[in-house]
Amino acid sequence: MSCLSHLAVRRALISVSDKFGIIEFSKKLAKKGVEILSTGGTSKTLLDNNINVRSVDSYTGHPEILNGRVKTLHPRIHGGILAIRDNSNHCKEMKDNGIEPIDLVVVNLYPFKQTISKMDVKIEDAIENIDIGGPTMIRSAAKNHAYVTVVVDPDDYDRIIAEIEKDGTISFETRKEMAVKAFCHTADYDTAISEYLSKNYGYQKSNL
Repeated sequence: MSCLSHLAVRRALISVSDKFGIIEFSKKLAKKGVEILSTGGTSKTLLDNNINVRSVDSYTGHPEILNGRVKTLHPRIHGGILAIRDNSNHCKEMKDNGIEPIDLVVVNLYPFKQTISKMDVKIEDAIENIDIGGPTMIRSAAKNHAYVTVVVDPDDYDRIIAEIEKDGTISFETRKEMAVKAFCHTADYDTAISEYLSKNYGYQKSNL
């Protein structure tokens, strides 16, 4: 796998449902000169704490739509995450389409498990807590871990920021570990969804 052993972090995309630790983490990123792209509620949280943020809709040139169901599903987001940095065709297409590389993706997902754990939860509420853009960004970043770091667990913030504060980079070893953790995270998330819907709709996996 072609990759940079230590990846410089110049731009981060942050979109989290669980805000634990994100303010301090983002402050440290900003202090190191990392540009932060962010969405809706996360952007507001960071701005309310005097952290400079570039909104995703201002970057993509397209507003969040459908009550927030669509906000990060855009080529300028996923092109910036999935581009192979030493592929000249990818670099040209990025330039031609105004796509900027995204080096760090910090995402955790809508609280589906917490929602369905409520005794009186309606299936419509459960469905609204099925995250689409979040898993897509996570999987994009995890797939391209040769060039991108993905973080899904607030417990990893200190480790990531320590590497960045050391020399502005994140090691390939860390990127590999974070990618594996990310795919485990989305697999667990999808399992919870499939089990919930199977139970509520009366389907068995063996019959599908």
